[in-house]
Amino acid sequence: MNTSGHAAREPYVDFLRAISLVVVVLWHWAFTILHWTPEGPQPTSPLGFFSGLWVLTWLLQVLPVFFYVGGYVHMVSWEHAEARGERIVPYLWHHLRQLLVPALVLVATWAVLGTILGVTLDLHWIRGAVMLIISPLWFLGVYVGLLLLLPVSLWLHRKFDVIVLVWLAGIAMLVDVLRLRYGYDWAGWINMAAVWGLAYQSGFFYHRIVDAARRVDLALLWAGLFGLMGLVFSGAYPGSMVGVPGDRLSNMAPPTFVIVALLVFQIGFAEVFRPAMERKLAKPRWHQVNGLLNRYALPLFLFHTTGMALFRAIGYLAFDRRMTSDRAPDLIWWAERPLAVLGPLLFTIPLIALFGRKKRPRDGERKTKPEVAGGKREPEVRTGSFGAPQVTIDPSAAGRKKRH
Repeated sequence: MNTSGHAAREPYVDFLRAISLVVVVLWHWAFTILHWTPEGPQPTSPLGFFSGLWVLTWLLQVLPVFFYVGGYVHMVSWEHAEARGERIVPYLWHHLRQLLVPALVLVATWAVLGTILGVTLDLHWIRGAVMLIISPLWFLGVYVGLLLLLPVSLWLHRKFDVIVLVWLAGIAMLVDVLRLRYGYDWAGWINMAAVWGLAYQSGFFYHRIVDAARRVDLALLWAGLFGLMGLVFSGAYPGSMVGVPGDRLSNMAPPTFVIVALLVFQIGFAEVFRPAMERKLAKPRWHQVNGLLNRYALPLFLFHTTGMALFRAIGYLAFDRRMTSDRAPDLIWWAERPLAVLGPLLFTIPLIALFGRKKRPRDGERKTKPEVAGGKREPEVRTGSFGAPQVTIDPSAAGRKKRH
């Protein structure tokens, strides 16, 4: 029973969400190789030059975890708001506004800037460059769509429970059959809803997974890993969980059934390492770093390609560097990776300071949820960066993972 009268943050949830965004940012900064073409810069990565590196993407492609945690956080956030008497439309509007406004302002700014540069300097390639800068925001569109569908998703969850996951996985598999066996490429885009919806819906089972026996964690990890190996080594799917120029198929655009196996593997992986990470996150220094990451992860993601564009543009202008490199990354290229991260970071930090400051929570979201029957405390939800809900829990419930 909680007798302290205070709610505590659930640090591992914060960690998973923040680290998933930070990994994406670091990947883009460190491993984006630009080839200059008449249509503008075209990106590739070391995966296009070295065979076997794709196995790293099984851990570094972390969007499945992001949507999984997002589903859990939105479920808890809405249940808390509903208990306060809040209506669904104002709730959705509040969170949509704080997610969309910064992203739309950024897109509009680059659209205007690109148009001005294209017209005044006759830069016919600028459109491709602008699209490259704003393209990572695609996942926010999917995230917003899933948030809009939250009432439907929760109704399905409460009525049909795990059957919803089975159906979404089945749809994803059937879509791949239509696409890969019968050539209906357009069907692949159905999986934007089915696969990411499955990851999001899986978050509704978060507490059941956390409370399950450790052997369940291992079962999820190994089932996902064996599923990945079987699908990839069957030859039907590429091994990389990110797009690689030249591959006949991408597992991400649109997502394939392989991402379902990746989701299962990563959920199991996250749970297996939960005890060790929770012990670390309980330490004061780790706690501070985790709080800092969680506060700035979403603004960092939003502005990171702008910071990278500014850094590279100034580098090309100042040092007259070529904007293309058709050779495989060598030792010098690998040695430059810290600079490839530090440079964009220095340009991104001022953007976050100017435009990404954390808004003050609404009065209703500052209050701690009253105790309910049995003395237990409901999760408290506060608004974080750009309106992303942040979950707090009863301290006595933290780390309650069964170990048998």
